[in-house]
Amino acid sequence: MVDKKKVFVTRKIDPEAIELMKDSGFDVHVWEDEMPPSRDILLQQCKDASALLTLVTDKIDDELMSQSPQLKVVANMAVGYDNFDVPSATKRGIAMANTPGVLTKTTADLTWALLMAAGRLVVQGDRDVRAGKWKTWLPLGYLGQDIYDSTLGVLGLGQIGLEVAKRGLGFDMKILYFDTYRRKDMEEKYGFEYSSDVETVLKKADFISVHTPLTEETYHLIGEKEFAMMKPNAILVNAARGPIVDPKALYEALKSNVIAGAGLDVTEPEPILMDDPLLTLDNCVIAPHIGSASVATRNKMAMLSAQNIIAYFQNKPMPTCVNPEVLSS
Repeated sequence: MVDKKKVFVTRKIDPEAIELMKDSGFDVHVWEDEMPPSRDILLQQCKDASALLTLVTDKIDDELMSQSPQLKVVANMAVGYDNFDVPSATKRGIAMANTPGVLTKTTADLTWALLMAAGRLVVQGDRDVRAGKWKTWLPLGYLGQDIYDSTLGVLGLGQIGLEVAKRGLGFDMKILYFDTYRRKDMEEKYGFEYSSDVETVLKKADFISVHTPLTEETYHLIGEKEFAMMKPNAILVNAARGPIVDPKALYEALKSNVIAGAGLDVTEPEPILMDDPLLTLDNCVIAPHIGSASVATRNKMAMLSAQNIIAYFQNKPMPTCVNPEVLSS
């Protein structure tokens, strides 16, 4: 009898993805707890695993890979993979994958939900209604920012950033974007305006949406100096990665009305600590990292992760490998 290759799945996911791997001949082990496995448990499970299906909370570094002699492929159920040590994986011949594309529009929708909630004080109003603080209609009560005819600044015009920008056109917004790669095709097609520097976007935009990957260069990309450049009516939205925005600087900017508000789907750290001062502010809307959280999209992410693992062992092209040079070596 041929031993089945072990796949360790670090959280409960769509059962169809689990069944797909089982039907393909894998021995699938699923971590059933709601909280992620501890580091010790993760290391223990990886000792005899041929594949991992992970989330962004799972640190896949050189230490782990050095103790996983059978590990051949890791599939991250996310677009971002800042939890991966890709150079070490590549050196060790371990293929790594993510789930781009399938969550793009869903995350863009959530970005817009945060933009509108923060811009129009929706959460503050809901909170006051439930607390019995709303006594009458007030001409000067709950005044937010107009979204239509304003300027949307997009930092990072990748797949998600592009979808966020396109939605802005429906509100007759002017779209100003920064990216390390200029998209002249999108400028011609949609009328976007390009800026070669972040500062110009920060100074001109009424709403600023962050969509850069988290790298050494983008860590705390938005800090005290950057907040000082923004308009006093500016709304900052971050649905990318928490550490791109300096949380202490954000708190001071919101508390001191340097900017008008913020909508966050990601924080630093994550989950946000219950004594974080951002939680005391009415002008900060915080969601629990739910950018991709629709039934259909999370199912697609799980299936794509499973398909990456299956394809590797069937010697077929992996749909979304982030270090494809491993496959040709």
